[in-house]
Amino acid sequence: MSRSKHTAFIATLLTGTFSMSISQSSLSTAYPTFMKSFGLSASTVSWLTTGFMLVMSLMIPVSPWLLNNVGFKKLFQSIVALFAMGTVFCIWAPSFTVLMVGRLLEALAVGIIFPSYQTVLLTITPRAARGRTMGLAGLVMGSALAVGPIISGVLLSFFPWQALFALFLIVALAVLAASTVTITDVMPKALSALDWLSVILAASFPALLYVLSEATHAGMNTALWTILIISVLAAVWFTTRQLKMKKPLLELQVFKTSLFTKAVLMTGISYIALIVTTIVMPLYFQDVLKVSPLISGLSLVPAAVLLSLLNPRAGALLDKIGPRRVVTIGMSLIVIGFVLLGLLVGRMPLIVAIIGAMFTEAGNAFVMMPAVTAGANALPKALISDGTAVTTTIRQLLGSTGVAVATMILSTVQTATGSQNAGFTATFFAFALVGAVGLLLGLTMPGKREA
Repeated sequence: MSRSKHTAFIATLLTGTFSMSISQSSLSTAYPTFMKSFGLSASTVSWLTTGFMLVMSLMIPVSPWLLNNVGFKKLFQSIVALFAMGTVFCIWAPSFTVLMVGRLLEALAVGIIFPSYQTVLLTITPRAARGRTMGLAGLVMGSALAVGPIISGVLLSFFPWQALFALFLIVALAVLAASTVTITDVMPKALSALDWLSVILAASFPALLYVLSEATHAGMNTALWTILIISVLAAVWFTTRQLKMKKPLLELQVFKTSLFTKAVLMTGISYIALIVTTIVMPLYFQDVLKVSPLISGLSLVPAAVLLSLLNPRAGALLDKIGPRRVVTIGMSLIVIGFVLLGLLVGRMPLIVAIIGAMFTEAGNAFVMMPAVTAGANALPKALISDGTAVTTTIRQLLGSTGVAVATMILSTVQTATGSQNAGFTATFFAFALVGAVGLLLGLTMPGKREA
């Protein structure tokens, strides 16, 4: 592939992924509008995100099989077309049910593309330049996180909510048209039959996410305990089945590589820091600092922008100085950010709270993609697709667990002490400890010469 074709290929791939990522991050801003349009409660409308996450998580373990059995050009175009179809349903949506169907179709596409784009970038990029390339991917994804709520807020201020989906559709159709020229079959095929039993058992992972999500809001009950037990048993069955099969749906032998296992854990810890910051800080802005929801949302934009800008620099550093020093920088920033927030709860103005969030998200830039890249570098090329799918699945599970634990600590301490500030202090310090565990793990990563 020539340099120009290589650039066009990556640009098309990342543009498609960027538009799908925006569709994931921007929708929560529109919840009040959906509630008013369809006459529904917030808990019902939130299924536009919850259901999306569950279906997306179901498709992640299937992505390696698709990459091995379907030509990438056909697969990529099918993903974008499926996303566009779901978006058309959302635009048309005469009822919330139709809107939900459209979101689930979008989720099917996103669940395949999220691990797949990382696999493809890692496969077509020379090992020595993977850090820089994945840094660019991090820039694109971080930018989507930053601009998603802004785009949503602007469009909803001037147009009906359908305009938000219309924008997604326009970008998807443009990417689909460009892909006919720019996307080629870059992934080698290793044909095998799809193990449907493993696909069914893989549903245990979104089921676990569902339990964590529901327990966060309403606590555990008999139904959730039942789902939890069945999901754990199914997850154990799925794991043992994959380890025994000659051609598993998801190759779990990747965990035999210790560097990959460490990288997965650090990716998960950094994602916990990111998602906890994203969830807890708006609560702090509104409950303690008493700012409006709009100001609360905008207050996280500087941290997201910094995350985006630092991703390419972190990727370049990974290629130059190796994973140990890069992830140590990142984990240190995460710990510093949470400690700063914990020490100053109730005594910091809005600008200081924003700076604390910027520390934790800046740390994420030096851990997330560098750890993914270091883990992939430790695997043979044939296992990279399985590695990225495993990493994405574990990251989602750990992120949801982090949110559940943060919510539990916040509410439990606030109830026990009668103090909002005590709840936030305990939460920030708890996740500073999680970051410290990541820091210790990072110190065991290889340096430049060893990597």
